[in-house]
Amino acid sequence: MIPPQFDYVRPANLDEALAILRDREGAKVLAGGYSLLPLLKLRLASPEVLVDIGAIAGMDGIAEVEKGLHIGGRATHRSIHENAAVKARYPLLEDAAAGIGDPQIRNWGTMGGSVAHADPSADWPAVLIASRAAINVRSAGGDRWIDARDFFIDSFQTAIEPNEILTEIRVPAPGANAGGAYAKLERRAGDFSTVGVAVQLNLGADGQISAVGIGLTAVAPTPFAATDAEAILMGATPDEATFRRAGDAAAAQSSPTTDAHGPAEYKKAMVSEMVVRALRSAVSRARKQA
Repeated sequence: MIPPQFDYVRPANLDEALAILRDREGAKVLAGGYSLLPLLKLRLASPEVLVDIGAIAGMDGIAEVEKGLHIGGRATHRSIHENAAVKARYPLLEDAAAGIGDPQIRNWGTMGGSVAHADPSADWPAVLIASRAAINVRSAGGDRWIDARDFFIDSFQTAIEPNEILTEIRVPAPGANAGGAYAKLERRAGDFSTVGVAVQLNLGADGQISAVGIGLTAVAPTPFAATDAEAILMGATPDEATFRRAGDAAAAQSSPTTDAHGPAEYKKAMVSEMVVRALRSAVSRARKQA
């Protein structure tokens, strides 16, 4: 299909882009385009002006600092997957980036674009929820930080205001004896998730789980934290029985729908199983850090 008519601007810097968003109604930010362009073709989105931020320098960097990882809003899936710090200390992010789309999508698609688009089956939102990441959005009036667990409001709806741009994501440092993993059920390699589970955890000196985050995607109107499963795991011995209890709790908290990917009952069963798999991998990685 042919998208509706719109104006197109390519600002040279962030201030110029923010001024356009402030002054023009119906403006929409374009990053990699792999989320937005299909919506335009289907006429599910009809912006009056596209603000292409592809030429803005300084928004695509990835930097590791003492407190964690700072990821620019225009950092591509590929750059995240290939980053040395990610490979060494953030296996959850490496897992997720490796399974997004095909090489073309990973080369051009961005983390910020995916997160701002908030597809309920996207991978990155679950990862940021599990990691307890913070998301920076900026308007012409200044910056504000939003906890990832408060960012996703509904399907394709976030806490970003129309005059704001997602500029940076900060993932906390994993800490000692940390492990993370992403388990994804998909029809074909690179598809959106049928069920996606992100786990980030730490083991204490006694071998028990001292911190844990679990994010789920594709099994509710919006990605969410499996808080009931987290409560079961906190302070628990990381064994198979505990994993199964946590998986069942996450399944009970999910609300998938029946569609071409399978019946809701099947998806709930797969939530339980994928939580167990992700926990196994995360704990195994954490033990290797000990």
